[in-house]
Amino acid sequence: MKTFKIVALQIYADKKAINIPLNDGLIINKENEDGVWIIEAFIEKQYMEHFQKRYENQEAFEIRVVITHAANDPAPFTVKVHTIQVLGDYISVLFEGRLSKRRNEYPEILLDDLIKEGFSGEQLLEEFRKRMKKDRK
Repeated sequence: MKTFKIVALQIYADKKAINIPLNDGLIINKENEDGVWIIEAFIEKQYMEHFQKRYENQEAFEIRVVITHAANDPAPFTVKVHTIQVLGDYISVLFEGRLSKRRNEYPEILLDDLIKEGFSGEQLLEEFRKRMKKDRK
């Protein structure tokens, strides 16, 4: 097994990326024949309801994690919530899932969101560059 630190977490709902601020997190490649990864995110308790619903429904969904360095591209995963643990003002959400193959989807989703927000021309390009850098931090 290999373990890495995660520095950013995004969930996808209705083809829209939602940044979830991390207090801490890690990802473990179980290196098994099923290609299973374990991801633990230590986040603020305000996100409890969102993850609780997904846990109760055992719903698979898409997330992106940035591993090790903020400059790395987000890695896409299809996951289910395995457990949620309350720790004071925070929760520890344990995900289990597999690496998705759609690695280049993020820029397309971001661009689509920006166009829907009314950006065009030079402003679109500037905002796209700004958010691509921001989402990697």
